[in-house]
Amino acid sequence: MATVMAATAAERAVLEEEFRWLLHDEVHAVLKQLQDILKEASLRFTLPGSGTEGPAKQENFILGSYQVKGVLTLQGDALSQADVNLKMPRNNQLLHFAFREDKQWKLQQIQDARNHVSQAIYLLTSRDQSYQFKTGAEVLKLMDAVMLQLTRARNRLTTPATLTLPEIAASGLTRMFAPALPSDLLVNVYINLNKLCLTVYQLHALQPNSTKNFRPAGGAVLHSPGAMFEWGSQRLEVSHVHKVECVIPWLNDALVYFTVSLQLCQQLKDKISVFSSYWSYRPF
Repeated sequence: MATVMAATAAERAVLEEEFRWLLHDEVHAVLKQLQDILKEASLRFTLPGSGTEGPAKQENFILGSYQVKGVLTLQGDALSQADVNLKMPRNNQLLHFAFREDKQWKLQQIQDARNHVSQAIYLLTSRDQSYQFKTGAEVLKLMDAVMLQLTRARNRLTTPATLTLPEIAASGLTRMFAPALPSDLLVNVYINLNKLCLTVYQLHALQPNSTKNFRPAGGAVLHSPGAMFEWGSQRLEVSHVHKVECVIPWLNDALVYFTVSLQLCQQLKDKISVFSSYWSYRPF
């Protein structure tokens, strides 16, 4: 019996020493690694007037299909220019519209993702090298808070807003162009994963005596031909949908950084949990 108790005491001493090392050394090493990765991620979300880096550089992205060709200029989290040509399907008429020179369109998804990354970095830097973690629960709480911000950042890029057609019609984006968009066109711009997406909807009015069963469409990231909605005193239907997209390389980098950071957080949580299960079932 004495031998068993001695072995248990020795085992406990070893585990306690390993746990102390984990709390005092490895946790801070992981936090430093996370900070370095997320600072790299935050550099991808460059903004005008941020620090001494000067204005964010302008990047031109070319999007094209047979029907739609466009050049969108991204500056930080804003579209500073947009130049779009649309070939109308029925008569091959070419329509051209571009942003007014005094206008920019804020891409809220990029801005929100950047804010969540900044919040994650703030949480990590609030526990600097001199801070001593006293319990595993304290580390788990910090990791959960950081993971929540990183998951929200990733979700803002991977999950575009579902909008109804009236919401797209009421969007300020429709008033950004010169000449003004024709009344039978809607435009939407959004981020999906690492891609910048431009969608142009062509509409036609439903006649009052139309035999079509009018059913307003709900919210969607991308509406299909045949989707109906009411705008003002008119009932309208989507006749054609044109979607073009292109990859934004630095968004791809940011998504990779988010994934790696989330994996590091989970690995640290798993290590802490191993010891937590031991303390829960210890035989003394």
